[in-house]
Amino acid sequence: MRLVLATRNAGKIRELERLLEGTGMAVEPCPSDAPEVVEDGDTLAANAEKKARAVHALTGLAALADDTGLEVDALGGRPGVRSARFAGETATDADNRARLLRELDGQPSRARFRTVVAFVDESGALHTFVGVCEGTIGTQERGTSGFGYDALFIPDGYDQTFAELPLDTKNRISHRARALAAFVTARSAGG
Repeated sequence: MRLVLATRNAGKIRELERLLEGTGMAVEPCPSDAPEVVEDGDTLAANAEKKARAVHALTGLAALADDTGLEVDALGGRPGVRSARFAGETATDADNRARLLRELDGQPSRARFRTVVAFVDESGALHTFVGVCEGTIGTQERGTSGFGYDALFIPDGYDQTFAELPLDTKNRISHRARALAAFVTARSAGG
């Protein structure tokens, strides 16, 4: 099966390609002429579906997209669906991390990454899969790998941030890995 990734985020592309290795799916990058999708949905699922449907409509191929949110308990679940734009519409990952640290004011907090993977199959049918990784937001950035909030997020059972962990470890335990594992299991079962 040919599968088009509905993202231009280089960090996500690397993770998705690696997580889908050995599945028998021919993973293809997002076409350069794909429209820029405005992620204005009220939920992660709505944003993921919007991206997958746009790429499926353009290519006629199966498309896979995800949307991920960081839910921080001390902030009432924020930034959540607005994680990529937490510090503003044009914010960088560094801007978002800095705002999060300011709002937490030096206090660690329980948090979780939640990923929703939307898969639009060849016929246009939508399938969604969820992955969650529980952890803690640290009080300072640590590590240089990864992207987004990885340098702040310490997954349960570890004392390193996602940005400090070896990539193979992160790809085994992450929210995205769990959502994709559910997708791959469903595809293997014919779903």
